[in-house]
Amino acid sequence: MEMQQLMLFRPNSRAIMLKVPSLFPFSFNVHYNYTKPTALIPFQTRSSKLTKLSDSETVDYSLSTTSEHANCNGKELSCDLYNEMICQLCKEGELNDALALLSQMEALGYRPNLISYSCLVTGLVNVGRTLEADAIFQEMLISGCRPKIRNRKTFEILIDYYVSSGRLNDTWLVIAEMKRKGYNPNSYVYSKIIGIYRDNGMWKKAMGVLGEVRAKGMALDRKIYNSIIDTFGKYGELGEALEVFEKMQEDHIKPDVKTWNSLIQWHCKFGDISGAVTLFVTMQEQGIYPDPKIFMTIISCLGEQGKWDVIRKIFENMKGKGQQKSGAIYAILVDIYGQYGKFQNAEDCILALKSEGIQLSPSMFCVLANAYAQQGLCEQTVKVLQLMEAEGMEPNLILLNVLINAFATAGRHMEALSIYQHIKESGISPDVVTYSTLMKAFLWAKKFEQVPKIYSEMEASGCSPDRKAREMLKSALSILERGH
Repeated sequence: MEMQQLMLFRPNSRAIMLKVPSLFPFSFNVHYNYTKPTALIPFQTRSSKLTKLSDSETVDYSLSTTSEHANCNGKELSCDLYNEMICQLCKEGELNDALALLSQMEALGYRPNLISYSCLVTGLVNVGRTLEADAIFQEMLISGCRPKIRNRKTFEILIDYYVSSGRLNDTWLVIAEMKRKGYNPNSYVYSKIIGIYRDNGMWKKAMGVLGEVRAKGMALDRKIYNSIIDTFGKYGELGEALEVFEKMQEDHIKPDVKTWNSLIQWHCKFGDISGAVTLFVTMQEQGIYPDPKIFMTIISCLGEQGKWDVIRKIFENMKGKGQQKSGAIYAILVDIYGQYGKFQNAEDCILALKSEGIQLSPSMFCVLANAYAQQGLCEQTVKVLQLMEAEGMEPNLILLNVLINAFATAGRHMEALSIYQHIKESGISPDVVTYSTLMKAFLWAKKFEQVPKIYSEMEASGCSPDRKAREMLKSALSILERGH
């Protein structure tokens, strides 16, 4: 059966009704003309160069509306303002809007600057759209805005791009040219080198870079220490990671949340849960606010071992440190995971949060939806999204990916496909997570013939498959070759 034959719905209005078999109908409000509140545009230049808006009005970054602003009072947006807007949109993850502005400014004869190019390339690489990133990168290389003589900043942009793309040889070519031009690698470059060795399974070479840094008498800073700690952790060398961590503090370099997250993550990954909990408690004692994602990892690990009393104790400690609101959020998540079932209903969960005086946010809805999704509670995952809409917030790609995962985990591949079709028809670009999660849904449903088709569609869309997607494709093809 072709992918097209599997499409379950078509949008015929701005409020799309998605009817899922064995599930109640639910709707997502889709706004095709995306608007952003004025508050999200911090630059003073915008308020002065664009028509002044009241607090209740919004600025629309669509092509048509930007053109209207450009012609207000007979003035056009300047090249500098275009560059500022592109960078801001990239930081906010609105890559499609940023690319639309790029097209518009080029149509007007303007050229992006190096910072805009860098933001676009980095943003696209981070969401797996590496083919588009490469096209933008090549455009940057042939653009007239590139300095004839490269400086340290341009070299760092190149290195950042190649490392993010996993292109080890190209990274070394740029570093070699950088050295020939008289620019010695700094801590930023060395941290990138360590990172690309780590990601390519060459952790001993990564440690060799550390020796080079020391031989040059260069002081290790937080970037390098974090890269080293993460490298040891990824390969299960937890003792060495902790030794580097202690040395970091001896050098009077304060660990940041990235340092703690890395240590806790790898301790959980390799089964040292008590070590992870100790690190988590120590982190709070040093005044570092816990990352919800890391906390969820600890919850999952402790939950699998039935150590609910330990989790409850952690909550009590958090409350004792004045983190009552965070404690309430995390306690609800534990109840979702836990054996008590107090908040098996998403609506009760949201009401409990409100009763604590907690301001609801899209990220909070996402964490709650993910908690239900990982338990395969599809109806409750959908309910979280409905409640989010009731609060006037639109589901984003992350939340929709969470919903695909919920259906995949529950073995309901057709519903997962419905969400995927909804994403595409809503004008949202699926990312590598969308495609790999959909592949998982069909693989688990034993619809092996559909997995290569989804993989091909991912490549055609400009997304570069990640390791997980490649492994699922290999598994599906192997089964198909054996005739199921």
